[in-house]
Amino acid sequence: MGELLQLLKRGNKSAMLAAIVNTVIAVIKGIAYFFTGNVAMFAETMHSLGDAANQFFVFTGSALSKKAPTDKFPNGFGRLVNLVLLGAVLIVGIMAFETIKEGYRHILHPTKSGGFIINISVLGLSTILEMFVLFKAMKEILHELDIQAGGLNVFVKSFANLGRAKPATKLVFMEDFVASIGGLLAILAVIIAHFTNLHQLEGIASVLIGFMMFFVVGRVFLDNAAGVIGQSDEVMESKIGTIVMEDPDVKDIQSLTVIKEGEDLHVELEIEIDPKMTIAAADDIKDRLEERILTEKGVVDVMIEFDEEDGVMTWKNQEK
Repeated sequence: MGELLQLLKRGNKSAMLAAIVNTVIAVIKGIAYFFTGNVAMFAETMHSLGDAANQFFVFTGSALSKKAPTDKFPNGFGRLVNLVLLGAVLIVGIMAFETIKEGYRHILHPTKSGGFIINISVLGLSTILEMFVLFKAMKEILHELDIQAGGLNVFVKSFANLGRAKPATKLVFMEDFVASIGGLLAILAVIIAHFTNLHQLEGIASVLIGFMMFFVVGRVFLDNAAGVIGQSDEVMESKIGTIVMEDPDVKDIQSLTVIKEGEDLHVELEIEIDPKMTIAAADDIKDRLEERILTEKGVVDVMIEFDEEDGVMTWKNQEK
């Protein structure tokens, strides 16, 4: 139990915050839907409920993925977060289907919903909370990548670097981004329907929110399926390649692979050195390269092999 608590303390904080906030939002929206019968509110309730469950699983998976390697699992549990996320998107998929189905039914058989003030107040409050969580996720992305930004640059740089974010943080970002847009869409539908009697708009908003949820399902599934299989990090490969080639005793890089294991990075490197170099000197090169590469954020182990210099600059050819 003590080990489990220690692991949970290391779980993704953005996911935990998002799970708590979305649980509160889902309860508030659910109560509002019960009293008003507004189908757009139903869609938002399902959306927030799915997000809360999803993000709780993400937090748990990100924590358990940090468990130390064992004799039975010597490569560690880094990919566990990817497996958990693959399971978690099923929940969002089910919620998305129910949202679209209910919205379609309302389009065919539109009914007037009451509680206009309640709906607008609840949707407005929940959207503000969703945007708060989204902003925290943006800050977390920049923190993970050691990028300094303030003001509007937080939005710009977090979007630009989303692909390099940790799986859990990326999921929180995407879900709350879609949730924020969905909240604004639901508010717009409720206002127009109230003043024009075009009650089908609430159903249309519900369907659109459902399809946005499906977009998140597809994107997260593809990202984490690649993570389970074993995906290389090309940005980190380029960065580490530059670091290695700066060493005066490294003549060339035969191969360099950086594999993502959940939030961890595993580096496999084969370098060329002077064939006349002694074993002791080669060992010194290995030690200092390992020490330097392990300072890079996310890198947990480095495997280095040696080969004799062949006079062909393989690494430059790869960069071109």
